Amino acid sequence: MSLTQGLIGELEQEAATTRRVLERVPDDKLGWKPHSKSMSLGQLALHIANTPGTVSELAAQNDVTPPDFNQPQADSTAQVLAAHDASVAKAKTYLAGLSDEAAMEEWRVVAGGQTVMAMPRIGLLRGIMLNHWYHHRGQMTVYLRQLDVPVPSVYGPSADENPFAR
Repeated sequence: MSLTQGLIGELEQEAATTRRVLERVPDDKLGWKPHSKSMSLGQLALHIANTPGTVSELAAQNDVTPPDFNQPQADSTAQVLAAHDASVAKAKTYLAGLSDEAAMEEWRVVAGGQTVMAMPRIGLLRGIMLNHWYHHRGQMTVYLRQLDVPVPSVYGPSADENPFAR
């Protein structure tokens, strides 16, 4: 098994869960923020939707300049879901073509001629494409709870859904 085959399987499984969370985003609350320093619900939802594809695009490059961390605002939940589906497809395509040798190569962020971050490419994919994605998905469930939107099951029962109940 290649290094990326396991990541593809995990991406597919987690993408289905992430989509269930994003499907709950109410169109009429996209501008809502839990705090003035927080992203809006629409910004967070679109960031989550775009993460796998964006990170796979970054992983395909060498000596990347720091990305723009300003998050665009989503116009609709439909836009978020379409972005999620396209993003996951892009990441799967990238992972399917990534050799073990390329996965182990050093990937770097360079600013002003200085390396500000370096890691094996597989570390970027694991740490940012997946773990960072899960982090923000968890953040989204808190937003949903604060808006009194039923939170779907993620890894087990939520207060609103129990996939194990008979």
